[in-house]
Amino acid sequence: MKIITFGCRLNAFESTLIKKIGENLDRVVIVNSCAVTQEAERQCRQAIRKARREYPDYKIIVTGCAAQLNPEKYADMPEVDRVLGNKEKLMREALYASDPILVGTDMSQTSSVPLVTDFEGRSRAFLQIQQGCDHACTFCIVHIARGKNRGLPPDLVVRQAQTFIDNGFSEIVLTGVDLTSYPYGFNSLLRRLLTEVSGLKRLRLGSLDPAALDDEFIRIVSEFPTLMPHFHLSVQAGDDLILKRMGRRHTRKQVIDFSKTLRQYRSDVVLGGDFITGFPTETVDQFQNTLDLVQEAQLTLLHVFPYSVRLGTPAAKMPQVDISVRKERAKQLRELGENNLRRQLEHMVGKRSRVLIEKNGSGLTENYIRVQTDVRGSVGEIVNVLLTERRGYELVGKA
Repeated sequence: MKIITFGCRLNAFESTLIKKIGENLDRVVIVNSCAVTQEAERQCRQAIRKARREYPDYKIIVTGCAAQLNPEKYADMPEVDRVLGNKEKLMREALYASDPILVGTDMSQTSSVPLVTDFEGRSRAFLQIQQGCDHACTFCIVHIARGKNRGLPPDLVVRQAQTFIDNGFSEIVLTGVDLTSYPYGFNSLLRRLLTEVSGLKRLRLGSLDPAALDDEFIRIVSEFPTLMPHFHLSVQAGDDLILKRMGRRHTRKQVIDFSKTLRQYRSDVVLGGDFITGFPTETVDQFQNTLDLVQEAQLTLLHVFPYSVRLGTPAAKMPQVDISVRKERAKQLRELGENNLRRQLEHMVGKRSRVLIEKNGSGLTENYIRVQTDVRGSVGEIVNVLLTERRGYELVGKA
């Protein structure tokens, strides 16, 4: 079985589950799709056609968010043999069935997924704690593809984390569609993981909603150095009116205040953010507010996307910004992020850092900076290096 994965860390985790559940599937290509943008869907269709050329005798199964939203669209592709929904892809009987389309609407069950013991070729383990979203941002269709907010029970999360550690992983990354909305209490789960999982060296978090990051979260960051000092915020825009039209729950001031407060407790913090440029009605001045926020909050690792129309969402009915303007603003914002990253890297030169080796001497610092080292440590080993120079958007580390 071969799996092609698009999209978020949650999809990466689920592809590993698929591999475990479908371990006896032979001569099958599974495409785990993403629907967050039109470009993501285009790349998915391109990968399906390529897979058919490369594996003419294999069955091709398409699943993931794009398949959940438009099953007939993918079933109609001549290259595709079967289409599975987001729930069905994690069900053994669905994977081994012969029905051309198995896409349900009930995605409520998350507590019965099997434990994962390995991630092939990775030194970090991804742990899904939560699924779905209740907030329905006006630009987003993922809440339709993933369903309502739900999560794994805390005891199961702790047990899965301990399984990862017992199998040799040095870092665990928590993932979910709306991580901070974990229904059993996000902060309390963090405390349990950081205090109860024996041998845990690094805990890293996926994308975070700024509206949910409170004083208790900052206390946890300050108390536990095991919680990695890199936080990726789902910011999306830096103008309050645009944020309101997006259906976001935070303000620009919350993002700026959070970044300043966090750095009072962890001087090594690196903050990243997701952004959408050219959202419907966005003016030049409103986009400038986004550029200004990136500077004020000192955001470094940016994921920037020009706004992509998703049919069926409220934003699709709003007055649209010309697509060339969306792309130009995305270019400007990416360049700003790259400049900030270069300054961050230059600031780190001359300091020592602990690097988690992934492969061929390449690894990640605690604050998620890529380092090329002369240390030939084993995959998953954490080594202490002196950061000697910047090369592009990476650092060089010496033993």
